[in-house]
This record gives sequence, C-alpha cells and structure tokens, in this order.
Amino acid sequence: MNFVTVLALIVSSTLVYSAPLIFTALGGTFSENSGIVNVGLEGIMTMGAFTSIVFNLSFASTFGTATPWLGALLGGIVGIIFSLLHAVATVNWRADHVISGTVLNLMAPPLAVFLVKAIYNKGQTENINQNFGYFSFPGLANIPVIGPIFFKNTSAPAWVAIILSIFLYWVLYKTRFGLRLRSSGENPQAADTLGINVYKMRYAGVLISGFLGGIGGAVFAEAIAGNFSVSTIAGQGFMALAAMIFGRYNPIGAMLSSLFFGFAQSLSIIGDQIPGISSLPSVYLQIAPYVLTIIVLVVFFGKTVGPAADGQNYIKSK
Repeated sequence: MNFVTVLALIVSSTLVYSAPLIFTALGGTFSENSGIVNVGLEGIMTMGAFTSIVFNLSFASTFGTATPWLGALLGGIVGIIFSLLHAVATVNWRADHVISGTVLNLMAPPLAVFLVKAIYNKGQTENINQNFGYFSFPGLANIPVIGPIFFKNTSAPAWVAIILSIFLYWVLYKTRFGLRLRSSGENPQAADTLGINVYKMRYAGVLISGFLGGIGGAVFAEAIAGNFSVSTIAGQGFMALAAMIFGRYNPIGAMLSSLFFGFAQSLSIIGDQIPGISSLPSVYLQIAPYVLTIIVLVVFFGKTVGPAADGQNYIKSK
C-alpha cells in the first residue's frame, strides 16, 4: 500500500467519522453562544438517529438514494422538537442547564427503544439498504494526488458539514443575528436594554443546536451504524461537546476539533491497515477517542473561556 493510498484511507475514514461530530458541535456552539449550556447533545443525537432509521426503513423504496438526506432532515426536525424541552426548562422555567440537559440524555435512549419495540416488536431495527456510503466528486476526483485523497470515495455529509461550518462562522460573527445571539450570551442585561429579545435569541440558539444535533445523530446512524439500537449513539454527543469546547465555542474551531476526534475514532477501524499502528493492541485504538475526550475536557475546560453569561438564567428586567 503506497503513501497516497494510505493517506486517502485515513482522510476518507476521518471524514466519515467526523461528519456527525461536526454537525452536533456546530449546534452546541450556537446554544452556548446564546447563553444556554446544552449537555443534552447526546440525547438529541439519539432521537435524530432513531427518527432517520425509521424513516429510512419505511420510505427507502419510495425515495431511493435521496432517502438518507431526507432522513437526516427529518432527524433534525425531531431534534428541534426534543430540544424544545431544554429551551422551555432553561429559558422559561429557569432550570439548571446541566440538569435539564442530563434529563434529555437519560430520557432519549429508553424512549427511542420503547418506540422501536412498539413499531418492530424487538429491541433494534433491521439494517437499512439506503445509506450515505462513499461519494466521489465528478472532476475533482480525477485531480492528480489531491483528487484520490480528498475527493474520491469520500463522505458527502462531511463536506456539507465543513462548508456549513464556514457559513455558520459568517452568520455568527458577521451578521446582525449572530451579534444579537452572542450578546445574549455575553451580557443579556445590556442586550435587553438595547431592545434585543434575549429569550427569543436563547430559544433560537437551543433550537438550532437541536436541529444540527438531530442531523448529526441521523448522519451517524445512516453512514456508520446502519441501524438503530440503544447503543447506536454511545458517547458521540459528549465528543461533540468536547470538540466545541476545544474549538473555543467557534464554528471553525469546532469543525477542526471534530476532525481531530473523527480521526481518533477512525483509528479503531482502519488502524490495522496503517503501518506503524497495526502492531498496537486493538483495545488501545478502540478506547482512544474516549480517552482523548476526557483529556480535552480536563485540560481545556478551565482554560477555554466561554460566553460570560453562559449557563446563567436570565430574568427580564421590569
């Protein structure tokens, strides 16, 4: 296996495993910048994964190759509905953000498994026939060296996520909406005096995180897992949260951090094909993503400065 082939394998696998993390981390970035801590990303991903698989199994014969994309969109919509619980609890009822998010994480797996049993009379679904698979960009895949590495047999959702990261960076830092959202997370009292509806901005941040988190769960289910069970989403939401913190609450930073975690995840799959790594015990490669998540949270959580009012409930001035 030559160098280009090895590099193409690493890049392709990294993109596949990074795509769900990028979408979810981007969602968390918007929630945190609005001032709402969202540790419920794991639960949101679970509901997105469940919805997409059920839709895929039900309508694959109708929509064909478009089914995974429509399933991801539907997963995002269900993510919005599920995250609405977090928005109501934290914005209207002023609940503790971490507790509310933890409730989402505890609620989602049993709810999804209950619905699976109600629909299919068993604990997990069948494997889907229509998945994201690998995609080669016409023309770009034929570019010497670069084409086979980045654009041949790659992940289309990952490239969509990367482009979306750049767009959302522009939205967050170059638009009026982004300025208002960030001001609600930095100094909600000052934002309120300037006529900004802080509650509305915080709702927007949480619901955006729900939409993107739901898509992230759907992409994982339809590109990697291939079905849904209670263990389909197992720590990816927390990895996305770590990627967001590691990326300093910035869409571009969250995307780059997600690529790093995606690379760590992919090693457990392709490690035995990479010279120099193949000799390591497989268990080390399997636990690497989770160990890196813990290390990043321990090392960077206290050093990375989030929005000043992140996690603080806001009571509108009278």
